[in-house]
Parts: sequence; C-alpha cells; structure tokens
Amino acid sequence: MADRRVVITGLGTVTPIGVNVPTFWDNLICGRCGIRPIANFDTTGYDVRIGGECVDFDPVGVIDKRQIKRMDAHARFGVVAGLEAFNHSGIDRDKIDPTRAGIILGTGMGGLLEMEQQLDRLRNKGPGKVSAFTVPKLMANAGTGHLSIRLGFKGICTTVATACASAGNALADAFNAIRHGYADIMASGGTEGAFTPLGLAAFAAMKALSRRNDDPPAASRPFDKDRDGFVLAEGAGILILEEMQSAKARGADIYCEIIGAGASSDASDMVHPDPKGGGAILAMKNALADARINPDEIDYINAHATSTPLGDAIESNAVKFVFGRHAYKLAISSTKGATGHLLGATGGMEMIACVKAIRHGILPPTINLDEPGPDCDLDYVPNYARDARVRTIMNNAFGFGGHNVSIIARAV
Repeated sequence: MADRRVVITGLGTVTPIGVNVPTFWDNLICGRCGIRPIANFDTTGYDVRIGGECVDFDPVGVIDKRQIKRMDAHARFGVVAGLEAFNHSGIDRDKIDPTRAGIILGTGMGGLLEMEQQLDRLRNKGPGKVSAFTVPKLMANAGTGHLSIRLGFKGICTTVATACASAGNALADAFNAIRHGYADIMASGGTEGAFTPLGLAAFAAMKALSRRNDDPPAASRPFDKDRDGFVLAEGAGILILEEMQSAKARGADIYCEIIGAGASSDASDMVHPDPKGGGAILAMKNALADARINPDEIDYINAHATSTPLGDAIESNAVKFVFGRHAYKLAISSTKGATGHLLGATGGMEMIACVKAIRHGILPPTINLDEPGPDCDLDYVPNYARDARVRTIMNNAFGFGGHNVSIIARAV
C-alpha cells in the first residue's frame, strides 16, 4: 500500500494559560504567562514554590462526577482535551468505522498523585484502606483507556512513555498508523498530571527547576542568559489526525498535513542531553528525510528549549548543524516561557501552537528573553508574537532517557 496522506482536523488542550484552545492561543500570542505561586498544596520547606498549575480547570459538566473521582489528574486532563479535539473535528461518530479509529497518547509520569495519596493511606491507615480504584487511577495508560471509552474508538489504543518526548512520539506513531493503513482516524498527543508534592520535590532535588520564587512570571526564560532551570507544569494537548481523502470527503476543516517524523536516542545519559546534540541532530535529520524536503523549506521551529542552561544551547547548536546558513533565516521559539514544561504532554500542546501558527500566520513568542545566552544567537521571536508566512513547521521534543523526536507539518 502506498503511503497515505495524514491531516490534522481537531485540537484540544488544557494548559496553565488556558483550558481550551481559543484561550490558550490568545494568551500565548499576547505573551501572557501561566506561572505563579503554587496553590494546590503547601510548599513550606520546598526550595521551589512556583509552577504552571491549571487553576481554571474544571471537568464537571464534561466528565460525570462519579467518574471524576475514579480518575487521576492526568486522565482528567486527557479526556477533557481529547473531547474538545474530537468535537472540534466535526467527526460524526455514527458515520465512521470505530475499529479504524484509535488513540495513542503520551505521558511521562502517569498517576503520580494517586500513588502518593494511596501510599499515605497505606502507611497511616493500613492496607485495608487502600482504594479499590488505585490501580486504574495510577496506570500510565488510564487517560488513553478513558478517552477510548468516551469516544468509542476500538482500533489501535496504546500509551507512550518517553518522558518529555512522550507526546511527540505518540503523534509520530499515530501519523504512521494512518499513513501505513492501520487506521483512518487517530486521537493523539499527551497528558500529564505530575504537579504533585513528590513530583515537585523530586525535580527540585535534581536541581532541574528554576528557583526564581520571587518572580514567577519571569522564571521560565528559554535561551536567556539568566535561565536557571525549567518550571514544572501540567495539562494536555491532543489532536485529531485523519487520512486526507476521507477528511476531505466529509468536508472537514483541515488545518495542515503532517509530512514527516523522525526519532532517535542519545544513548548517552539518563538526564543530561548529549553535549554535542547528536540525538537532536539525528531526530531532525530523520524527520527531514522522512518528509522528503530540504532544510531550507522549514519556516518555523517550535523548540523543545525548557530554560535549562545546557539544553537550550545544545538545541540551538543542533539546529545550526542541521540547517546551516538557513538556521539564521528561520524563526524559532519556545512557548515554555509562557506555560512552563508540561513534561509528557508538552509535545502535544506545542504541536497545537504550530498548527495555529500555520493557520493564522502568527509566530508565538519566546517570552522573558531579555538577552540571549552564549551559543544562543538565532531568531527566537523574543517577547512579542510576529506576523509571518508560516507554511512548514518542525516541532521538537526531547526527554530524559535520551529520547528525541521531531515532527514536520505543512499547510495544505
């Protein structure tokens, strides 16, 4: 079977700057920041007391109240974002073959909050008080399973766990499932609910997080010389992918076409990126080869750049290696200045930012970029959104464990 073309027809998101796509996009291009002092739990004694919480998120009315109690945060985020994407796509459930529709979501941590809470019950009240819903709540695949039940999708249904590359790898897998004829419709992206006491303490213990507690909106500053770590955040970003001809036949509003994906492993270190950027370089090269386009055809890169001293510079140098002189002509931005780092969900949310950039001809900014750091000498769309012709984009996502993925999409 010849490769089939794959398009994006639906978008759904839950983020610290908006719990639906229109609000997320408006706040993103206006340069608003969703990082604030933590409200959901007491941070007394913590070195880090800031983060990107989805304070406006309320699943009531979308998810049955009884089901809400049976779902961890990552599953609730995923179901709400997934339903928004599905409703946005305009797909009529009665007119599709459910065995040809599937779901592949990514998550880095799964039901971390449920694990913490039930461990406390075990220690304080004994084994008889551990909830019967513990396992189905903490499973990493819970979001995928719940969304499959809600949508009635009976085809491919899997979960990807490659740390912060999870959503990107999920999208690549969903793209290939349709391209190679295993499915016609896929819901894909990522969801993460790791904003918990243990999650915050663990990442802080690694010295991975920004400690700019006195100025939360300025804490996440990709590519800036004063960046001091990423800001932990939560949420989801899910998209509907379809085979192009069937999408056209039903009159779908097509956003763009996914034309290539590339993945790699650093095979270097569990938490530090390859200092030479070898894995990032290979992922981008593989994506370009898969898309069968030249590097100078890329207009915009949504960078993984998390605001860490090492990672942002390594990614910048990797872009220069892959794109050569064109690196100084294309636009690059990291939306994590506004949202913080959604870990396994970030690739889905940032793919939505790319899709909207293509649709509206607006480049989202890298906020808090006052003075680029050493090795960061490219066009990062600093602080303000920019009108631009955006035809072809690349979305990068890299994760602990050395996982790297790049996805390319273009206007139709």
